[in-house]
Amino acid sequence: MATERTYIMIKPDGVQRGLVAEIIARFARKGFTLRALKMQNVSKEHAEKHYADLSSKPFFGGLVSYMCSGPVVAMVWEGKDVVKTGRKIIGATNPAASEPGTIRGDFCIEVGRNVIHGSDAVESANHEIALWFPEGVCEYESCAKAWIYE
Repeated sequence: MATERTYIMIKPDGVQRGLVAEIIARFARKGFTLRALKMQNVSKEHAEKHYADLSSKPFFGGLVSYMCSGPVVAMVWEGKDVVKTGRKIIGATNPAASEPGTIRGDFCIEVGRNVIHGSDAVESANHEIALWFPEGVCEYESCAKAWIYE
């Protein structure tokens, strides 16, 4: 079975609103394996690196300020199709377009306070994981794997 990894970040509003446990539980209950987790304050430089692809957008400055406004929870999750499935668990970037049952559909109203970030492709996941976890991730074999995958 081919697995992949994704970068998931609970943004400052999600941390401040006490949604960390709920969000982690949704990924864990799905059957994905948590490989790395840390809570940290984000520097302006780090936020600018993470969102470098959006630097020409008019909302970039506000986005960077928002990401530096409080701690985030950075995570790496692993599993079959975790990038695509993770995006489905999260919901559309604009909460108004997110289905009920998704994280954003259940917990968000404004696009500028959308609680969570998830990698949009395997390539961006690899880049984001390297940026947020330069020390690497925890490698182990989950005993639940045989109960999740054929």
